[in-house]
Amino acid sequence: MERAKNMLNASFLWRWLMALCGWCGEQWRGSAIVRWFLHPAGWGPELSEGSVFYKLWSAVRGALCRLYELLHLEWLFKGSVFTNTWFWCLLPVMSAPLVPTMAVLGMTAVSCCSLLLALVRSRERKLVWTPVNRYIILYAAVYMAGTLFSVNLRASLKPGLLSAAFILFAVVLINAVDSRAQLDAILTAMVLAAATVSAWGILQYLFRFGYQSEAWVDSDMFSTIQFRVASTLNNPNMLGQYLILAIPIGGAKLLSAKSWTGRAFYLVCCALMCLCMILTFSRGAWLGLLFAGAVFFILLSPRLMLLIPPALALMWFTLPKTVIDRFASIGNLADASTAYRVHIWMGTLDMLKDYWLCGIGPGAEAFNMVYPAYSYNGIDAPHSHNLFLQITCDAGAAALAVFLILLFVYFRMMCVSLSREKDWSSRLNQVAFTGGAAGFLVQAMTDYSFYNYRVLFLFWVFLALGALCARRSELPERRGL
Repeated sequence: MERAKNMLNASFLWRWLMALCGWCGEQWRGSAIVRWFLHPAGWGPELSEGSVFYKLWSAVRGALCRLYELLHLEWLFKGSVFTNTWFWCLLPVMSAPLVPTMAVLGMTAVSCCSLLLALVRSRERKLVWTPVNRYIILYAAVYMAGTLFSVNLRASLKPGLLSAAFILFAVVLINAVDSRAQLDAILTAMVLAAATVSAWGILQYLFRFGYQSEAWVDSDMFSTIQFRVASTLNNPNMLGQYLILAIPIGGAKLLSAKSWTGRAFYLVCCALMCLCMILTFSRGAWLGLLFAGAVFFILLSPRLMLLIPPALALMWFTLPKTVIDRFASIGNLADASTAYRVHIWMGTLDMLKDYWLCGIGPGAEAFNMVYPAYSYNGIDAPHSHNLFLQITCDAGAAALAVFLILLFVYFRMMCVSLSREKDWSSRLNQVAFTGGAAGFLVQAMTDYSFYNYRVLFLFWVFLALGALCARRSELPERRGL
């Protein structure tokens, strides 16, 4: 490595490229827009005491604390495992890709009760208030309002309530974790769960078991693809979206591991996840993962941008022809899957001209009550196959606006943290949670990512963990696992 470094430093072209990159970096960092972006005002770790929400919460909490004391409940909960809120949050985060949706909902309910108990037991414990909290709560509220204005309230009520519960869990998770050890344990558990899901998917491919749909592959264009891995998420595209979130976390843990045992463990996990990602044959997920990887390495060191072209060339010559052909077909309207999506997008846009204000309500039943009247070529669909279009369908333009603001604040928060972070492990985690979210949103352009409620849950968990990683260096090293 040292010899290769010396050879590069001796190259005039390399020195010129480094000088050019350095000059561009200085111009970028010195621009007024970047300075404004990286120096937001009014971001604190606690809720403002003058806000309406703070006053309301203080009144409710005071009443609950008084009731707790009057009933002498401390003797019941002192030393109880139920008071370890972070552990009860760990369970649904780790189990989400492995267990049914209702089981995840049950565990999130227990987590919420555990956090409420922790806040009632200790008057000194304050609500953690990251920059994204208010927008998470606002988005859940707008989404529920869209549910109430649904064209089919009975059909939309369950998916609306379930979505809102999973969205608000992000705020619970942010407040449950209060040490670096707890945060790192949750991240390790997520990587282990993703590796388990991936191993199961690889076994599915080897032994050809599990549900397969004819709609997943255009047999005329891709006759060599006979099986697409879905693992525990029942759909290869949903599995791909999940892996876009998980792989960057595994990569960060691999690069920050301090022992050879840890490096070997995370290397195996990453290898399983990447192989499973290939076997999904999900073009949108591949594109999203490539984008996530590009963001990961560019944020880690901008000079690594120079390695992107040779890395893509290497992939072109080393990956199987089936994978290359599948990837190269992106945008080809001769592919039945691509044409299917384009027609759905066109029909959905026509529908939103009449329902843009409040949407039609969440759920496939509500969508199919209205969409058939606008569909092209009589195409039936359970959703719009685009996250941003579907959010507008579910709860109107206001929901989409809040969601976009939330994403802006999230990425701004991560970039601000990266610009100030000195700790290597914290920086790696921040890069991973920035790249993973960016890659997920790229895939979301081609599919409705929240169609699977467990993927919806994991996305909001991902945002919450990103918010925690943004302030990882501020957390105490260890506080009672």
